[in-house]
Amino acid sequence: MGYRLKKNEGVELGIRRIAREQIEKSLEELSDSGLKVSKKVHQVRKRCKKLRGAVRLVRPALGATYDRENADFRDTARMLSQARDAKTALDTYDRVMETFASQVQRKAFGSIRRELTERRKALIGKRINLKERLAEVADRLEAARERIPTWHLSEEGFEAIRGGLNKTYGRACKEMDGVAEDPADENFHNWRKRVKYHRYHCQILTPLWPAELKSRAEEADKLGDLLGDDHDLAVLRAQIVETPDAFGTEQDIQAFLGLMDQCRERLQQKSFLIGRRLFAEKPGGICKRFGKYWDVWQL
Repeated sequence: MGYRLKKNEGVELGIRRIAREQIEKSLEELSDSGLKVSKKVHQVRKRCKKLRGAVRLVRPALGATYDRENADFRDTARMLSQARDAKTALDTYDRVMETFASQVQRKAFGSIRRELTERRKALIGKRINLKERLAEVADRLEAARERIPTWHLSEEGFEAIRGGLNKTYGRACKEMDGVAEDPADENFHNWRKRVKYHRYHCQILTPLWPAELKSRAEEADKLGDLLGDDHDLAVLRAQIVETPDAFGTEQDIQAFLGLMDQCRERLQQKSFLIGRRLFAEKPGGICKRFGKYWDVWQL
């Protein structure tokens, strides 16, 4: 049925269904012997974010249950963060090399990739037993599925989602303004998280006006990807700066850092172009507009 509300099911039942479907899809992926471990890690983390997006949409109406479920889905995803980060570092290095393929020779920075590869092998081989970790993740998701029937909302209709929509969208606007004032890595990362939640909310609410909300979700997705790539570069940069001698000569390291900084500048410029349009409206204004869409949808 998809990651969206249905007209005649009610918000409470809709959010329960959406959450149950995400958990069941994740459990199917975890049990799929033909799926690579790296893919399973990626899918579980993505579905946990979508689950958090769903409960955030009804945050005030869900009451104390929100705190419990949001924390549980967050902690479940974090169980696999090390495995994800190790692979992402290699992927990020490769993207930098592809971006400047016509300007630099890959072998000049071969020592960096070798070190990243060795670190990933060491992480997977010694610090993480992924099979056990994935099994534990599956147990947590099954337990969460059993709790879903106990989820109850204190409001109905659009009032059940107004508070969550307003809060998440408002925080995205605030984080964007904060990045403009202080472009610190942490601020960009916080903005990215709010952008992703707004994207999920647009997806869930797409039936209100598919032509607009589908497009809005796609733009938020595009912005989230740009900010995600920027975050991956920031993490890799910090990793290299922390122990530069492990990655190669000072000359090579400085050259590679310069390439990464160029990539980040481009990504951040593109991010603001989309973000200033996507979050141009005040939170109260967008909630009022979406509320009118809801009323028309219910006719």
